[in-house]
Amino acid sequence: MISSLRGIIIEKQAPLLVIEVNGVGYEVSAPMSTFYNLPDLNAEVKLLTHLSIRDDAHVLYGFLVASERELFRKLIRITGVGPKLALSILSSMELNTFIQCIHDNDITQLKQIPGVGKKTAERLVIEMRDYLKNSDSTSPIVKPINTSITKDVNPIEDAISALIALGYKPNDANRWVNSVAEEGMTSEALIRQALKSAL
Repeated sequence: MISSLRGIIIEKQAPLLVIEVNGVGYEVSAPMSTFYNLPDLNAEVKLLTHLSIRDDAHVLYGFLVASERELFRKLIRITGVGPKLALSILSSMELNTFIQCIHDNDITQLKQIPGVGKKTAERLVIEMRDYLKNSDSTSPIVKPINTSITKDVNPIEDAISALIALGYKPNDANRWVNSVAEEGMTSEALIRQALKSAL
């Protein structure tokens, strides 16, 4: 089991990044809650990881803090929620909003996350309620760090690609990103604002 990686970020294309560790590049999928807080390319980073083993691939998921990984692991134990959907949940909704949806039984808003239907939303509410009640997850999992973000060659295209990778329809992703786009915005900022407008 690969529990963590410490290395240099050599590629960043949300939600994927490549961490080089002693000359070996590890491809890692990270939720946007982690991606927003990553340092620049060619900077060192440490990620806590979860290894998902499938018949056709071994997929690494990376997180900046233990509580985020813990929530991811709790989500994938829920029937109908695999690693890809758990990544989409962590990426599509801020933690405080997610917690509020659970407490309020807000099935409607949870269903707006790509891949979450009515039954899955209901299971999320039931199974996450006790977990959130007994854990220290009432505050944001990832606190913003002071770091500059490398400007992308085409942040609008990168943001649209990231949303599509998270399960959103191409037409929706294109519309949301272009509706919030302003000059000088990074792909991370575009994704954050587009997701807010989507939900």
